[in-house]
Amino acid sequence: MAKTATDTKKRAAASDGASALAPAAAAAGASEQRLDRDLQRRVIVEGVHPEVDAGRFPIKRTVGEPVLVSADIFTDGHDTLAAALLYRRAGEDAWREVPMVAISNDRWGASFTIDELRPYEYTVEGWVDRFESWRHELSKKVGAGQDVKSELLEGAALVRDTAARLGDGSSDGSLLRQTSAALADEAIDQAQRVVRALTTSLADAMQRNPDRSRATRYDRVLGITVERELARFGAWYEMFPRSAGNNPGRSATFDEATRRLHYVASMGFDVLYLPPIHPIGTSFRKGKNNSLEPGPNDVGSPWAIGSHAGGHDAVEPGLGTLEDFRRFRESAERLGLEIALDLAYQASPDHPYVREHPEWFRQRPDGTIKYAENPPKKYQDIYPINFDSDQWQSLWRELKRIIDFWVENGVKIFRVDNPHTKAFRFWEWALADVKSRHPDTIFLSEAFTRPKVMRYLAKSGFSQSYTYFTWRNAKEELVEYFTELTRTDVREYLRPNLFANTPDILHEYLQHGGRPAFQVRLILAATLGATYGIYSGYELAENVPVKPGSEEYLDSEKYQIRIRDFTQPHSLAELVRQINMIRRQHPALHRDRGLRFHNTDNPHIVCYSKRTVDGSDVVLVIVNLDHHHMQHGFVQLPLTDWGLTTGSAVEVIDLLSNERYYWRGEWNYVRFDPEARVAHILQVQLSSPPPQDDGPLPLKN
Repeated sequence: MAKTATDTKKRAAASDGASALAPAAAAAGASEQRLDRDLQRRVIVEGVHPEVDAGRFPIKRTVGEPVLVSADIFTDGHDTLAAALLYRRAGEDAWREVPMVAISNDRWGASFTIDELRPYEYTVEGWVDRFESWRHELSKKVGAGQDVKSELLEGAALVRDTAARLGDGSSDGSLLRQTSAALADEAIDQAQRVVRALTTSLADAMQRNPDRSRATRYDRVLGITVERELARFGAWYEMFPRSAGNNPGRSATFDEATRRLHYVASMGFDVLYLPPIHPIGTSFRKGKNNSLEPGPNDVGSPWAIGSHAGGHDAVEPGLGTLEDFRRFRESAERLGLEIALDLAYQASPDHPYVREHPEWFRQRPDGTIKYAENPPKKYQDIYPINFDSDQWQSLWRELKRIIDFWVENGVKIFRVDNPHTKAFRFWEWALADVKSRHPDTIFLSEAFTRPKVMRYLAKSGFSQSYTYFTWRNAKEELVEYFTELTRTDVREYLRPNLFANTPDILHEYLQHGGRPAFQVRLILAATLGATYGIYSGYELAENVPVKPGSEEYLDSEKYQIRIRDFTQPHSLAELVRQINMIRRQHPALHRDRGLRFHNTDNPHIVCYSKRTVDGSDVVLVIVNLDHHHMQHGFVQLPLTDWGLTTGSAVEVIDLLSNERYYWRGEWNYVRFDPEARVAHILQVQLSSPPPQDDGPLPLKN
């Protein structure tokens, strides 16, 4: 987040003691060190949380979310301290303030709520509260029966100085002047003056007008990227529009795909994600099952973008026209669905970029353009874009123009293909620029790569991130991974989007587990994550790989049109609809931060709960991870965390079956037969909200 020159001057003027000592330390050994006024700022402010990479990157929040800020604030000696959390909308001059309260061991905290879709910033300030320090000392001495004549005169001076700062027009100033005179008047009985000194009205007036001339402000202004709720909570459905017709020999049009929208909306999804809708190249086109020898009617991969019909700002003729797409998008929006487009920065050999800007691609020594490879895979139909091109500036501007083009055509959500193979700095620059003009845009990072790379992309501006969820199937794997995502500082900048499958990924768990496996992974994705997604065909339990040991689908929709019968009797569409309805009705499932795992005595059974910040909604989920066998055992309820005693009785309602259970004590019995039931999604009935517990855990490297 950019900082103004005024902000920089303010931070420099308000730097803490450690900052002020820096020049002195640098001049060690000199005969005399410069004494700076900042050296008189006795309070230390450090350890501010949340803070990402020393403030280099902003944290993420959505409109309506609270921002809980804590800091270590302390000083020498035993003076009483006061502190404030300062926050404002980016671009505003004035700070708003929230008093901070001492939590424990010199740790202070406060919070505020985001109320507008624009960037925010915050910092922390602490100071010695001279009046409260004096008041505390006075109380102790009076309690010990000591004479406090001198202390009353000191208090009179403190109150008088505050009144002088306020001037004549302040109502507090009038009270303070009268009180100061009374405290200094030795003709008044000392006991009466003590009572006057310790009144609540005096304390309140002094607290409203503290002397902060020597306050220490944290030496950084920290940023907040603010996005709309859909960046935090939503359900995604992926669909190839060309497969939405009835003829496997040709692409369906957008008008035909419009008829499928009612089906998707009826399952309760928020986002309909479309793979690339641009013209598909013909050179080196792939055939069915990624064959290198396509037939005359093969439609090719939508990710081989570009033909004589245009590039990234054009529509594949088989789908229709740009106007047809707009009409399709408007129809989706009327049903409550937002369209997400795939943003894939690559080109087929037929893309206009290849002809007009060959310098934007990597070239071999013989002058030919280098196609994409991921050995042993070869993608002869795709040319990667060279972000290191000598003409990188014109390239970057063009790629950002593509985003602007689709935003102008009503698209506000983008799933970005393989962003980790593009320049990090490009994303920082492009996403910041787009969001500054269109703060309602959402970008999903599709990066299945190393953890630090995924985290850096999240910091760089992506709203959401794909995760390793697909490959976390055992209980211990799920507990460890989701504890990292939801209870460490990763949660401040990386929002997981849990896709249960994708056109590229059919995990062996789904290949061999039948319908129970699909039910298990659906429930896990939809309840572990506030945002999740499935790829079309999941509800039909499609589970056949192209070959043993592969995660690729047989007859992959990436290379051919797939006509499906969505009315099959074994479809999971009704379960999907039910789960999405549960998600909408229970605010506990709208966020990731409330996730807590609980003990079970069976390694095949995982148990976790989610709850709202105020504790008003608690959902308990228990899942049998063994899709082949009946499993049973005991789960431990976190009764003390819920504000109950270990012997308390709890009523829970299964939101899937509408059954009620009355459990008593911490350990309770569950039993799962995969053919009948794979999980409980339970609403916990509590008479009063449980205490809050939203603190982060340390992050493992």
